[in-house]
Order: sequence, then C-alpha cells, then structure tokens
Amino acid sequence: MSTLYRNAVLHAPGPPATAFVVDGDRIVWTGTAEPGADETVDLGGAWVAPAFVDAHVHATSTGLMLTGLDLHGCASVAEVLDRVERTARANGGRPILGTGWDETGWPERRAPTAAELDRASYGGVVYLSRADVHSAVASSALLALARVDDHDSGLVRLDAHHAVRRVAYGSLSPSHVADAQRAALHEAARLGIGSVHEMSGPEVAGEADLVSLLGLDTGVEVVGYWGDLGDVETPARLGIRGAGGDLFCDGSIGSHTAAFHSPYADAETTGALRYDAGEVASHIAACVAAGLQTGFHVIGDRAVDTVLDAFERVPGVAGGRHRLEHVEAASPEAVRRMAALGIVASVQPAFDAEWGGPAGMYVDRLGADRAAALNPYAAFAAAGVPMAFGADAPVTPLDPWGGVRAAVHHGTPGSGLSPRAAFLAATRGGYRAAGDDESGVLAVGAPATFAVWDAEPLPARPTDERVAGWSTDAGWSEAGLPDVTKTPECLRTVVRGRTVWNASARDRQ
Repeated sequence: MSTLYRNAVLHAPGPPATAFVVDGDRIVWTGTAEPGADETVDLGGAWVAPAFVDAHVHATSTGLMLTGLDLHGCASVAEVLDRVERTARANGGRPILGTGWDETGWPERRAPTAAELDRASYGGVVYLSRADVHSAVASSALLALARVDDHDSGLVRLDAHHAVRRVAYGSLSPSHVADAQRAALHEAARLGIGSVHEMSGPEVAGEADLVSLLGLDTGVEVVGYWGDLGDVETPARLGIRGAGGDLFCDGSIGSHTAAFHSPYADAETTGALRYDAGEVASHIAACVAAGLQTGFHVIGDRAVDTVLDAFERVPGVAGGRHRLEHVEAASPEAVRRMAALGIVASVQPAFDAEWGGPAGMYVDRLGADRAAALNPYAAFAAAGVPMAFGADAPVTPLDPWGGVRAAVHHGTPGSGLSPRAAFLAATRGGYRAAGDDESGVLAVGAPATFAVWDAEPLPARPTDERVAGWSTDAGWSEAGLPDVTKTPECLRTVVRGRTVWNASARDRQ
C-alpha cells in the first residue's frame, strides 16, 4: 500500500520538496508535483526529518522511572524519604525501585542511609540508584538478599552495586518488566525517536530482560548490545549487534569511580579501572573473529587510554565501527587515536548540560581546568571521529532535542557543535553507529523512518562539509533546522512505513 504525504517541508537532499510517497517500508518518491497513491495524508505544512536515534538507553529502568519512583529533582534526603514512604504505602509490600537522586546540591551533602530507608519503607526491599546509576542506596532487606556486607550505611558502589542491582531487578515479575519496557518505547516514539540502542549485560539487567525487550512489537526499532567481557556467545545466540556497549571499564565521575590518571579534586582516589589493556584486547580480538561490534563504557582518561591501547594491539579493527560509550575525558591525543582507529564516540550531550559549566558537578569533582576539557565534541568533529547521541536514560531523560541543544550550547566555549552537526549525530549518526547506512535520510530508496514536527525551519544553507564525523552528501539544499533553543512537538513518528506515534490520535501501536 502506498501513502502520499503532502503539504510538508522536507529536510531532505536535493531540490526543495513538499511531498513524498511511501510504499511498504520505503520512500519511493519525493518532490512537488504530487503523484497518485492509495492513501493521502495532509501534514498541514509540518516539518519532516529523519527520526531520531537514542544510541544509549536502558529501557526497563527508563520505563520504571516513567511509571514509578523518579527521584530527579529531589532537593534533600528528607524529600527522598518522603517519596519512598508514600510509595511504600501504595505498593502493598512490593519492592521499591527508584532512580535519579543526586546529593551534590543537598543541604545534607550525603545519600540516605539503609536505616532511613528501612524506616521509610517499613522494612521493605528498596533500591535507589544515584543519577549516574553507578552507585545506589539499598535497604537492609535488599542488602541481606544480595549478601552484601561490605557497604557504607547502605551506599553501594562497583561490584557490590552490581550484586544489589541484580537482586533488585530480579524481584520484578516478567509482566512488570514488559510494561516498563513498553512505557519506555512509547515515550521514545512520542519524542520522534525511531530507534534505540539497548545497553544490556549481566551487570545491567540480565539476559531475560533483554530477550523480553527484543520480543516486544511496538514498532520502535531496538538494537541490542550485550556487555560482558569475554562473552561473544550470548550476542551471537541472541542475534544482536554487539558484544559490548555498557561493558564497564570504569564507573562515573559523580560516584568517584571513573578512572583518571590524576586524583579527584574532592576525594583521595583516581577511580576504579576494572580491566587492563590485555584483557580488553582479548575481548576485542574475539569479537573481530566473530564479526561482532564491540563497545566499552569509558569515562575517565585512564579508562579511555587503556581501551585505546587495547584496540591498537588488535589487527582488523578498522571499519568495524567499534564504540566508546560516554568517552568524556578524551585528551587531544586520544581523539587523534580514535580517529585513526575509526572508533565511534557514543556520547550524551545532556551530561554536559546537567553537570558541566563553571558551577557544575564536574568542577566539584575535578577542578575547573579538567572539567572544562570534558566532552570535547568540537574536537571529535574536527578530527573526523564519528559521533552518535544518546541519553543514557534513565541517567538523563529521553530528550533528543535537548541533546541537540546541549551539544550546540556546550558549557565550555569552543567545545560545542553547529546545529547541523548535532542534528546529524542525533539522527544519521545513530543509525550508522549500528551499521545501518540506509536510514537517517529522506531519499528515494531509503527506509521510511521519519518524524513530523510542528516547527518552522530556518533558512537552508547548502553544505558539503564533513560534520559529526560522518561524511555527508555534497550539495544538500534541504530546509534548515528549527530553532534548537526550542523543543517542537512531534506530530507523528513513522518507522519503516509503520506509524508508531500519532499525536492527533494518541495511537499506542
């Protein structure tokens, strides 16, 4: 069945176009002289562009945040405990899972304790992950179930945190998990996101969780990654894209577990490096032999350098689109090495918006000079390092326009991107990072994956520049982007010809 979409402004290559035809899952025509079709949809002058990709998500925990205990914005320990108590009263004794607290701006300057959670939950099972999801507080009941004794008043990091999280997520019923995943994918579709890259692994949510997600039919594409050092069998058996992703080589800056060469400014530690270059190289070699994409969670400069050392030991990595997730503390030399290896930088611009700038958490943890060097997006683009944008939801919410805005208005002057480069990284960059070279463009023969926006585009500027590390087609004269300081409303999201969000009908397909 063919559908003519008319009365639109297309962000597409070639001469200006006001209409396009979709037949099945492909775009078969674009232009102005409208042909016939089985169905016609009038878009009312809306702006149409490739659908966004979120290149780093955790669907179950995102869905739990959307439907349950979201602690983002809590201003104190007391407010967290109040929300836990209210949830416990409504929960009927079921486990309480929440996320998003951040103590750095609280008057107490500390996390809740296990004893406080015990009182607020009436002795229940409680797991509350910090905003960065690299540490958490747990109730005494959960700590006992996880057999974790080495903890500081309920605050768990590193291996203890992984153990507690496995038990917490294991307490959820399959139907609860599936409902949370559907909520996350529905939210993605509502925001104009056509594809998400799920970063799974035994330390994140487990195989059953990933199988559940891959089995859902919401229309939003799910690209799966499994991060477990040395395990290439599980990704091959599940038929997913990569043996990597959130394969944790270090932790996070907020939890003092990202691995740096120099100590933190506010703590006597350099963080935690989990693997050496030899161990990482062995994993990369196994993935190359199996034809799998690798990916590594690296935030601190010591973790980044260690993984790059490993890549340089393994022949045949060029062209594999291997990924570094987050890669916040990449030195100029690391950027050069990434470009030479063809490594994709899978980054989260909302991190800089949340924690960057002269008064942000990065400065507290690292000092002003080191903080200003984080998230060097302009350097990546200048060196030709391909970029793909994600939110790392639930660490930061699904918000693709917010990510574009954060990349343009970087907290460090000179480190941001142009609007065009940022939009490309949030759309076509995400598809290409997962090996899909067809999607992310509105052109004849391309998959019909697009979003329709209530937005007025700015004047177009033809370009043949190389932006966001991905080579663009020369001579584009597409309609310009909307004002990125605003967030337009998504009117419709279509993935391979299937409407997965329609604002007028509030479809939940």
